[in-house]
Amino acid sequence: MITLRNVSKTFTLHNQGGAVIPVMQGVDLTVSPGECVSLAGRSGAGKSTLMRMIHGNYLAASGEILVGATDVARASPREILALRRQVLGYVSQFLRVVPRVPTLDVVAEPLLTLGIPADQARARAAELLSRLNLPERLWQLSPTTFSGGEQQRVNIARGFVHDYPAMLLDEPTASLDAANREVVLQLIEEAKQRGAAILGIFHDTEARERVCDRVLDVTGFTPGLAA
Repeated sequence: MITLRNVSKTFTLHNQGGAVIPVMQGVDLTVSPGECVSLAGRSGAGKSTLMRMIHGNYLAASGEILVGATDVARASPREILALRRQVLGYVSQFLRVVPRVPTLDVVAEPLLTLGIPADQARARAAELLSRLNLPERLWQLSPTTFSGGEQQRVNIARGFVHDYPAMLLDEPTASLDAANREVVLQLIEEAKQRGAAILGIFHDTEARERVCDRVLDVTGFTPGLAA
């Protein structure tokens, strides 16, 4: 479901004479349906860079990044947007939303974009917010005013509201208490059971050992760190 073949990434320093800095090279990776793979490696090894390339935020310098039938490395912006709507979910560490939009609609928005009737979309959003122990009195408020842990739960609910065939998870249990951490791990397990291919960064060792089938150390793909 997620396949990378000989992927590389460079950054061009335009304020330093156009110097080209190699960031990653020779990345090969496959995540099958129903599998969860954790990215590992020291700080600066490129874990987040790799996730951003798969999501289409960073453009790969070479290689193939296949998510389903879409090669993200060569896809048009319209194709990437369609991929994110229908196929590739992403739970980041930070919640970015339009101010004044109620939390219930923030979570329901991925379903509304797909044409799901508003009552069904909001019912699914409410189900996840309840499961993640976010009080109903907060659902009509903007999550921009919430604490870090509350925003993370909104982020998780939004990321799991649609049954994406592929998912990217960036430290999904960060900022959570034990009860909500358990809910998130259950959501990941359920996603695997329905066949989602999941790639993530898990600094929570116990969480990684519970939900991840394999660990890939990206250090070997990073020039200057591979040795």
